[in-house]
Amino acid sequence: MPLTGQAAVDQLLEVLDLKQLDAATFRGESPQVGAQRVFGGQVAGQALVAAGRTVDPERRVHSLHGYFVRPGDPTVPIEFGVETIRDGRSFSVRRSTAQQHGRTIFFMSASFQVTEQGLDHHTPPPEGVPGPEDTRTMQDWLAVYPDRAAAFKAAQQAIDVRYVGTPGWVPPGDRDAADEQRVWMRINGKLPDDPLIHACALTYASDLSLLDSVLSMHGEVWGPGGVIGASLDHALWLHRPFRADEWFLYDCTSPSASGSRGLASGRMFTEDGRHIASAVQEGLLRRVGA
Repeated sequence: MPLTGQAAVDQLLEVLDLKQLDAATFRGESPQVGAQRVFGGQVAGQALVAAGRTVDPERRVHSLHGYFVRPGDPTVPIEFGVETIRDGRSFSVRRSTAQQHGRTIFFMSASFQVTEQGLDHHTPPPEGVPGPEDTRTMQDWLAVYPDRAAAFKAAQQAIDVRYVGTPGWVPPGDRDAADEQRVWMRINGKLPDDPLIHACALTYASDLSLLDSVLSMHGEVWGPGGVIGASLDHALWLHRPFRADEWFLYDCTSPSASGSRGLASGRMFTEDGRHIASAVQEGLLRRVGA
């Protein structure tokens, strides 16, 4: 049976708890859930863990930029090598590379900063969005589409995901076009207080529904009769302190799609309206037959 709640969160923490082989080399595992390839958010989160382990804990990650080069094999470990690019008075920069079978599958640049004071402003969250307690749960959606239940029950449920609009995995024809994809999320259990763990958990979650906003613009769906896709690159900026085990709204839109590629951007807001993070991702999107 798949894990849920705190048990699933504890397994996610195990996935993020890399084994250190030397000062700049780490090894990570993938959860054995029958996936054909490693989830992009997992390898990005692990790469950030590796980078963060080589930085002074007083310096908090504020941005990362990564490229998905090859699909990862979930049956073998991933080795992460970290290169120190710079350690300045205020910033540290690392390059983290993930490899399997002697080939790079993902690489990331991440920047860390000491806490400083300065100008402070942000755009407000979208208005009229129901709160997480007033939004359909995944169980509510699966009650409407029980034929989709098997795919979700095969995976561990470490993240509580609640779609404000229609999710992209419904059958073709059941989704109206919309200019945005909004999702409430939180880690579905308690995380330790380490800010790096929360940053890595948010990185993991940020890959879950971002590209869905590209399909939403056209009323398209994932899978047979719709679209298949893969992440090409991913960028994330962390603006303010947060906890990934507390609710945040992922407000995603797509400014452009062309050439079988779709661009998506997302903003993350806490329940009290603080803008905590921004993400941008481009993905490969191709139509498939029924």
